[in-house]
Order: sequence, then structure tokens, then C-alpha cells
Amino acid sequence: MTGMAQREVRQQVYDHRLRDLVRQTGDIGIATAAGVPRSTAAGWLRRDLHPVITAAVLDMSESDLRAEVVKLRCRVRTLSAVLGLLVAVLRVSDRRMPRIDFSDRTTRARLLRAAGRARKVLPTSAVLKMLGISSSRYTAWVRAEQGCDLADRATCPRSTPTQLTPEEIRAIHAMVTSEGYRHVPTGRLAVLAQRMGKVFASSSTWYRLVRDREWRRPRSRQHPASPTVGVRAKAPDEIWHIDTSAVRLVDGRKVWLHAVIDNFSRRILAWRVAERFEIANAVAVLKKAVGNAVSGDDPPTVMADGGVENFNGEVDALVGGGLLSRVRALVDIRFSNSMIESWWSKLKHQWLFLHRLDTTAAVRRHVEFYVAEYNATIPHAAFSGQTPDEIYFGRGAEIPAKLEAGRRVARARRLKVNQAAWCERCHDLPRNVVQGVAA
Repeated sequence: MTGMAQREVRQQVYDHRLRDLVRQTGDIGIATAAGVPRSTAAGWLRRDLHPVITAAVLDMSESDLRAEVVKLRCRVRTLSAVLGLLVAVLRVSDRRMPRIDFSDRTTRARLLRAAGRARKVLPTSAVLKMLGISSSRYTAWVRAEQGCDLADRATCPRSTPTQLTPEEIRAIHAMVTSEGYRHVPTGRLAVLAQRMGKVFASSSTWYRLVRDREWRRPRSRQHPASPTVGVRAKAPDEIWHIDTSAVRLVDGRKVWLHAVIDNFSRRILAWRVAERFEIANAVAVLKKAVGNAVSGDDPPTVMADGGVENFNGEVDALVGGGLLSRVRALVDIRFSNSMIESWWSKLKHQWLFLHRLDTTAAVRRHVEFYVAEYNATIPHAAFSGQTPDEIYFGRGAEIPAKLEAGRRVARARRLKVNQAAWCERCHDLPRNVVQGVAA
């Protein structure tokens, strides 16, 4: 370039309405009369021109225009807040899985900063909804982030001035861990502290402090615990259990169930379904059990509760005749009558309550089916796969070994099938690694 100053050349811009008028009429004289070069006006007719978006605000008054600007600025701030939240969520989320690890401290800090910026524009409820967190969790995060330099304070007392003072917390701790109040439940201890004028705090606050600070009340048990394993017989017909239970029909009437179970084999020896509670029913099932007993050595010992159906003149006659002996559960011995009670639970919840019990005959039919299945078909968990009948009559000794052999064969077949399966990833591993995983 020479020393002459460079002159800036700017392209002339014409009103788009004049251009549209020329295209509509086809008369370029309209444009040339307005000072538009003839070549430019002719080009308007030959080329497809870009559409023009006009600003309608030019026709608005100054007050309307100012209101429109304010409205658009608010919208821009709202969209910027939403965009900031989305960017924060994307930054803290796992790229491989659509989830956020809220347990990470850095993640919580980023989300709190983004929520703080967004709350200046958006409602807090909307911000929390977009983040997918509850208000209680957000409050806990804010309190944990703020912290406090004071000792024994989870949050700053200025931010939560209604929290308990250190003196009140120490008073609660002293009462909770005191030997003198160990007989008072925690909820009632909170009310007692209010009556004594020491601490005025709700029971839920006491429970929360005990839980969060892991305080332990001085309640070490001195009384011996109840036995977890009941009495166990060493042979069939050594110990029996008798009990009575009731089942309510759909019309509200009760049907009474009586049964005798053998302690050694868990076999139901005798049972009866009756419409009325009568002493004769318990006596009848005992006589039937005695008649079906396989052991003729010593008379069986019947364990029963203190019900009138078990302690009466007719049962006393059976005991006096030497057919059986009788003990009262938790009185004559320290064991309970839980074995027969457990069987009642199985009978009712696993079978009877699955049917419509409308008549005594229906209950009797269902009980008969379940007793047969329980004794002869269903393996008992205490006998390694044997049924109560097999244990009672001594004819299932080979069952545990047979089942163990079947498990070994199944495991070998399973290993063979799985090791023969083809997998690209496993194929690339060394052979010893694959065998180790299979083993």
C-alpha cells in the first residue's frame, strides 16, 4: 500500500420493504427513483433473497418496550439458572451410569453452589426438584457445609437458634446413662425431665440424641434368658406334645383343633377337628396316639400347657393307668410347648388360610390332607431331607447319603456345562484363571 490513507468501504443497506415492493411489482424504477443503483435493483429480481425478521418492538411505546426488556431479562436469568443446575448435575454424575453419588463431599459442594446461584432466581422447591433431592437432605447439607467452630455443635447456633444448648445435652446424657433412671423408658424420661425442670425437649429429640450419639442405657440383663432350644427326645414315643387351637370360619364361628406330635420325629400322631371345645376331644386324641404308638417300652411323657382340657379327671385316669405320664410346660419343666405351637402356625398360615373355611367339614378335609402331606411327603429341615414318617418308623436312614451323592453329581454336571460355554472375554483369559473362577 502507498502512503495514502486507506478508505473504509461499507456496503450500502436498503430497506427490505422497498426490496419486497420491487419483487412484487417487477418494476425496478421504483428503486432507482429512490436512489438505488439499477444493477442492485435488477439483482433483487434475479436472486432469492434471505428472509428478514423484523422487530415488532419498534412499533411499541417506550413504556411497553421497557416492560418487555425487564421480562426478557427475567427469562434470561431463569434459563441461566436452570442451565447452571444442569451443568452442575452433568459434572457430578457418572458418565457410565445415570446416577449421582450424593455421599461424595465434592459432589455435595458443587450442587450446593449451583443451588445457591439458582435460588436467587428460582423457587427453592423448583431447584430441589430439578436436583432430585429432598428439602430435609438439602437442609442437612447446608448445615454440614456451614459447620461451627464451637465444641459439640453440629451446626452454628446462630443459623439454628432453637437447638439444645450444651448444658441441656449434658443433662439429657446424665439422665439417660444414670443408674437411678434405668427403669424409666426414654420417652417417659423426657417428660419426667420436664416435670423436674431440667430439660424441656420432646421425646423425639431424646431418641435422636440417644441414637446419634450412641448412648447406652444401663440395662444389662441379669435374669437368665429363655432357652433357645427346647426339650429333645432320643427315641420315638419318648416325649409327646399336646395342644388345642382354634380356627374361625367365615361366618365368625370357631372350630377347635386338637393334635398330638412326637418330639423325636415331629410326626403328628393323632388329631381331631370339633365344633365345640370339650374335654373329651383331648382325651380322644391321646387314646388314639397311645393306640398308634410303635414303642412299647416306657409310657410316653406328654408335655401340655395348663389348660382344663389337659388337666382333668379323664386325663388323670390315663396317667394313673400307666398309659402315659404328664408334665406341665414352664411349670414342671423349664421348657415351653413350642413344638406343637409351631406346627399350628404352619398348618394355618401355609395351608388352612389359603382356602375358604366356611364349614367344619371343610376344615376337617383340609387338615386331613395337610397332616398326610406333612407326615409322609414334606421333608423336615431337622432331618437332612427325611420326612417325619421315615424318622418315626426308622426307614429313611439312607436318604441323607443319597441326597449328598445327588448333589455331588449335579455339581459335576453343572461345572461341565458351564465350563463348556463360550465367552469371548473368558476365552482371552489364561486357562488357569478360568478354571479358578469355575471352581
